[in-house]
Amino acid sequence: MARVTLTQYLIGQQHAGRINPDLRLLIEVVARAVKAIGVNVSKGALAGILGDAGSDNVQGEAQKKLDVIANEILLQANEWGGHLAAMASEEVEEVHQIPFDYPRGGYLLLFDPLDGSSNIDVNISVGTIFSVLQNPTDGADPSENSFLQPGRDQVAAGYALYGPSTMLVLTLGRGVHGFTLDREMGSFVYTHPFMTVPDDTHEFAINTSNERHWEPPVQRYVRELQQGKTGPRGRDFNMRWVASMVADVHRILTRGGIFMYPMDEKCRDKGGKLRLMYEANPMAMIIEQAGGKATTGRERLLDVQPTKLHQRVPVILGSANEVERVSRYHDES
Repeated sequence: MARVTLTQYLIGQQHAGRINPDLRLLIEVVARAVKAIGVNVSKGALAGILGDAGSDNVQGEAQKKLDVIANEILLQANEWGGHLAAMASEEVEEVHQIPFDYPRGGYLLLFDPLDGSSNIDVNISVGTIFSVLQNPTDGADPSENSFLQPGRDQVAAGYALYGPSTMLVLTLGRGVHGFTLDREMGSFVYTHPFMTVPDDTHEFAINTSNERHWEPPVQRYVRELQQGKTGPRGRDFNMRWVASMVADVHRILTRGGIFMYPMDEKCRDKGGKLRLMYEANPMAMIIEQAGGKATTGRERLLDVQPTKLHQRVPVILGSANEVERVSRYHDES
């Protein structure tokens, strides 16, 4: 049986009238950038790119050298293709406008160039997350307000996982599809059609070192999971925590689970820990398209109306029945 590449898959979607040529090109350019980032990640110490860059990002967090490299790769790859009106990166404070001498298109691209970068120096999986929106300004220079659209308005979303194999996971609003990089051929191959999240699970992902800071509904929920067969759930659960959202979400897409970075007292003044536009929205779209659910604990993530480009929110997503239980505990509280 002939293998289907990412390009062939996207052309098929275009011929079926599900996407236009500009969106196809956008995804292909992101995929090429992902391959370049993956090469840098795989070289590690051989290329002298481990360690801190000596600078902070807009969040006030110390940047890794690979954070800076991945950000530049994505910006430069997407500037000239004519499919974008502007870009926004988790690493940069302001909107990145397309240079005036390049053609412009009708889409906006947002990305976290290297999610989980604290894991780089210890050789644990990291990834890239991206989100695509329509440009509402129709020819004018997009402003920050142009990007402030709720997650339900996303045209496409995806992530790359740089693990034992490099994968690109993508949704165009019709299910979730996975592509694995064939390093010898240099092509992403369609390997995981219609990925789904089981409704039930026996695994959860959360940083339990923050337990004392959690709100009561989350403390109640996790305590029940820890009690296992002897508690109200009547069965045992396993905890998994990579501290790389891409890796944790990919595990959930592969075999189910629930991922939580809830509101706690340490991040309450910021609104939460994870970034709405660069992490929460694209991952929520992917999870919902795969049959799961995503919430802040108080409302559906994809319904949150952004108020600023680098807004943070609590995130709870994964297997539908578990996410619903956590939401119910918030409602009762």
